[in-house]
Amino acid sequence: MNNTRRGLPLTRSHVEKIFPKLTPAQIHRIAVRGHMRTMERGEVLYEQGDRAAPFFVVVSGELEVVRPSVPIETLVTVYGSGQFTGEVGTLSGRRTLFRVRATKPGKVIELDRQHMLALVQSDAELGQILMRAFILRRVELVAAGVGDIVLIGSTHSAGTLRIKEFLMRNGHPYSYIDLERDPDVQNLLDSFHIAASEIPVVICRGKVVLRNPSKEQIADCLGFNESIDQTQVRDLVIIGAGPSGLAAAVYGASEGLDVLMLETSSPGGQAGSSSKIENYLGFPTGISGQELAARAYHQAQKFGAEMLIAKGTRLVCDHKPYVVEVENGTGIPARTVLIATGAEYRRLQLKNLSRFEGAGLYYGATFVEAQLCRGEEVIVVGGGNSAGQAAVFLAETTKRVHMLVRSADLTESMSRYLIRRIEETATIVFRPYTEIVGLEGGDHLESVRWRNSKTGQTEEHKISHVFVMTGADPNTRWLNGCVTLDAKGFIKTGPDLSPENLSAAGWPLVRQPYLLETSLPGVFAVGDVRGGSIKRVASAVGEGSIAISFIHKVLQE
Repeated sequence: MNNTRRGLPLTRSHVEKIFPKLTPAQIHRIAVRGHMRTMERGEVLYEQGDRAAPFFVVVSGELEVVRPSVPIETLVTVYGSGQFTGEVGTLSGRRTLFRVRATKPGKVIELDRQHMLALVQSDAELGQILMRAFILRRVELVAAGVGDIVLIGSTHSAGTLRIKEFLMRNGHPYSYIDLERDPDVQNLLDSFHIAASEIPVVICRGKVVLRNPSKEQIADCLGFNESIDQTQVRDLVIIGAGPSGLAAAVYGASEGLDVLMLETSSPGGQAGSSSKIENYLGFPTGISGQELAARAYHQAQKFGAEMLIAKGTRLVCDHKPYVVEVENGTGIPARTVLIATGAEYRRLQLKNLSRFEGAGLYYGATFVEAQLCRGEEVIVVGGGNSAGQAAVFLAETTKRVHMLVRSADLTESMSRYLIRRIEETATIVFRPYTEIVGLEGGDHLESVRWRNSKTGQTEEHKISHVFVMTGADPNTRWLNGCVTLDAKGFIKTGPDLSPENLSAAGWPLVRQPYLLETSLPGVFAVGDVRGGSIKRVASAVGEGSIAISFIHKVLQE
């Protein structure tokens, strides 16, 4: 091997958990589920980009994990006797991030993905060791920015922000090169024949160049959907991977159902963009929406649930099994369907709004957005918990946060602990009766005009970052009349469905709809998309888990 190599700067803060060494008894329990094979020095057990790579336990000899590149090869780690390969991508069978090669001859135990999942599910001790290591390894890779993808972009590019959010919320490690700040960026552009005007650009596994790609193109390049059989009739198809959809996936898959989730972008839904949730049971110090979603997704994967990155465009409901159509035209058959598509923040009614979306105007306040406005003044629009969480989070790194609401105060729409936090934060300025009436700028937002509805006074401020978290509209347009909606477009379920609703929908059964069941038998709705739902993460999780008990009943009918 002639390449120069450099090591990966892992934190090694919990090395015994990230790279544990199994005991002889634990290795024996794995060995009975797999098969022993020999390896020679220099032998590649799997290459970067391979699909559904096996899981290996080193019995003797040594393996190295490297990110292949020319002229520099990155050494990720070395596995010795008693250690094992893999990270969270192993659970879903996605393409491998790195090359694994033997540096010393020896023996390994090999398990395919299905046997590895069975091991994780049935052996509590080994399941804990493997799951913890897989998750922590991915965390280390994301923090180090070492994976199979390079993003070349600009701080001022809405497209760059869109791709960063997609990769971050999917927990996919990537290297980022800034067009304006990296001194070696031109050499990289030249080597791949990329013009600066074409950014953002994604380089996938050092081979495929994607110019300003869509989320779907990135997902295809990384092979997110490759291992999923989209023609198989599923026990349950869940549309939407927010808290309610993820909860249903965990409970459904753990109870033996064949579960497929459909998600347009990444797990977490609206909650996934929350900087910190402090009133969710069991997390006294709080947890970010992204971290909560990632944990739930890994949990669902552990039990065998799958997730397809695709947008549901239509529900075919005139025959069984039902069919969920996605953007590429594929129809996914399902015995039961759970609609968990949530709701979208309402857009401000301003003429030039779309010009600044992603370029100064944002609908989430995560670490990615916070990096863009460090030390500057920002505006948060909205009076709910999401807006409060965003204001408190942004106040940690910005010069000042202006919180704009149309009402007199926050008492009717926000939790008391957040109100107190806002009142006690000197850098948050609360502005009641105030709404934005104008946005100005070129390629990026440069100034904002707001008006006080009580005094009639209008002010203009040189502020370049606005976070919009106002009331939400349900994502139900794609349902095409299959289920009954209320006057606001939310889905009616269970006892909220009147006899007139059921008669108009042609309800065919003697029994009444179950709790959370729509006017279409076997189709359920949970979370923010459901009429009358409580807009809290805990209630969404509860609805998703409760629905599974009724889905079992439908499947038995």
